[in-house]
Amino acid sequence: MATGLLLLALALLAVGASIGSTGFEGLLAARHDAVALQILLDIRLPRTLGAWLAGALLGLAGAVAQGLFRNPLADPYLLGSASGASLAMALALVLLGVSPFATAWLVRVGLTGAAFAGAIGGVLLTLLLANSVQHTLRLLLAGVIVGVVLGAAKDLVTLGAPDILSAMQGFNLGSTSFVGWTACALMAGVWLLCVAVAWALGHVLDGLSLGEATAQSLGLPLPRMRAILILVLALATGTAVAQTGMIAFVGLAAPHLARSLVKTTHSRLILLSSLAGGVLLMAADILARWLLAPQELPVGVLTAVLGGSYLLWRMHKRGGGLL
Repeated sequence: MATGLLLLALALLAVGASIGSTGFEGLLAARHDAVALQILLDIRLPRTLGAWLAGALLGLAGAVAQGLFRNPLADPYLLGSASGASLAMALALVLLGVSPFATAWLVRVGLTGAAFAGAIGGVLLTLLLANSVQHTLRLLLAGVIVGVVLGAAKDLVTLGAPDILSAMQGFNLGSTSFVGWTACALMAGVWLLCVAVAWALGHVLDGLSLGEATAQSLGLPLPRMRAILILVLALATGTAVAQTGMIAFVGLAAPHLARSLVKTTHSRLILLSSLAGGVLLMAADILARWLLAPQELPVGVLTAVLGGSYLLWRMHKRGGGLL
C-alpha cells in the first residue's frame, strides 16, 4: 500500500508541475522556453512538493493524535496549535503595520516563524493548563479551552485591525501558493524526524489502544512516552501550519483512509496516514489550481469538501460509525 501511495504521489507531482494559470500546459514547454522552465522549477514543483509534505505532516500528526487520545475524531489541532498559530499571525500582521521595531524583528523571524511559534505556544499553554500529560481527559479539556480562548483573542485583534482581514482569511483557508524550496527542505527535515520518532514509539500507541491500565501493566513508561508523542504532534502540526496556513480535514481524514485500506500496527499506520495525507493535500492543491483557472480556490476549502465527504461516506457505509 505504501508503494501505491508513493507512485500516486509521483503521478500527482507530474500533474501538478503541468498545471499553470490557464490550465494544463504540459512539461514539454519547459524544454524550449526559459521562462517556462523557471516557472516549473521555482514555482510549480516546490508548490506541489510542498503540498505533499504539508499533507504528510498533518496526516502523521492526525494518526498520532487519534492513537494518543484513543479517539477517531481527534485531529492535529486538538491541543490548541491552530488557535495559537492564528493569534500569532494576527498579532504579527498588526505589528508589521504599526511599529518599525516590530517590523524589523518580524522581517528576521518572518510570518511563518510567528505562526510556528504561535502553534507551539498553544500546545505549551494546553500542557500548562493540564498540569500533566498523564490524564487524557484533562489534556482534551485544556485543549478545547485554549482553542476557544485564543480563538476569541484572535477575533478581538482582527476586530481592532480590520485591514488584516484579507490576510487572515487567506491564512485560515490555507494556501500553498508561497511554498518554496526552502520551505520544502524545512518540512522534509521535520517530516523525517517526526516519522522516525513516531515509528519508534508505535508500540506505545498499540499499548494505549488496549487501555491505559493494560499499557502500564506491560511496563510502558507512559508519561515520558506520551510527552514525546505530544512533542511530535506539536512539531509536525506547527511546521505544516506555518507554511500553508490552516488546512482542514487532512489530519482527520488521512488516518481513517489508511485504516480503511489495511489493518495494521500504529507504526505502519502512522507512515501510511502520512503518505495518504500527502496525496490528499496534493490532489486538493491541483484541483484548487485547475477547477477555476486562472483563478484559484482556497485549498483548505477543497480539503474540507474532500475529507468531509469521505468521512460522511464512511459513516454511511458503517451505519453511523467511523471505526
